[in-house]
Amino acid sequence: MSDVLVVEDEPAIAELIAMNLRHAGHGVTIVSDAEAAVAAVDRVLPDLVLLDWMLPGRSGVALARQWRSQPRTRELPIIMLTARSEEADRVGGLDAGADDYLVKPFSMQELQARMRAVLRRRAPEALEAPLEIAGLRLDPAARRVTRELDGAVQEVKIGPTEFRLLHFLMAHPQRVHSRSQLLDRVWGDHVFIEERTVDVHVKRLREALAPVDCAALVETVRGAGYRLAQDFTPGQKD
Repeated sequence: MSDVLVVEDEPAIAELIAMNLRHAGHGVTIVSDAEAAVAAVDRVLPDLVLLDWMLPGRSGVALARQWRSQPRTRELPIIMLTARSEEADRVGGLDAGADDYLVKPFSMQELQARMRAVLRRRAPEALEAPLEIAGLRLDPAARRVTRELDGAVQEVKIGPTEFRLLHFLMAHPQRVHSRSQLLDRVWGDHVFIEERTVDVHVKRLREALAPVDCAALVETVRGAGYRLAQDFTPGQKD
């Protein structure tokens, strides 16, 4: 399931959306204005934003434009929620960068269907796009992990499970993932194996990354799980 940021200044609407999304298995964070939304996204990049048009201080349209102008949030999926139903308003919301536009009042079934559609449209390009963090480059199409050292490109020898694990962590930086979440997202929710298996593969991943000085890129968050290090300098120790 997805991590969803709900940006809505009407508490009753925000709580109704959150309750239904949590019941469907999504993680939900609620904020009520643009500045709080910016802070939340700066802290942890969500999988999708449900963004109200009319917000205190700064509009959702202005916020969508800001996110679309920044490299880190350029591909952030956004669904605009608004009471404005005129065609010009719809066009304005989509032109600002929203992936979809939903007019209030709406049913939760329609909202969740729109969310699934937006995430499906975003997923194929995200799965195949090369990822690079701290000089470490992962190319899903070529199934290669490399890093340039002393002017030469060095390939990381990595197993298929460790490759999938690294791919998932690099695609979702700055987030803590529990062992059960990693099992669901990397191994698949149909696979029944011990959660401690994740620890074994994290150890193997770090060993694979050690020759290119990137072992510490995978951080242990005590009592919570693992994440890709937010502030990392290649070569630093765990």
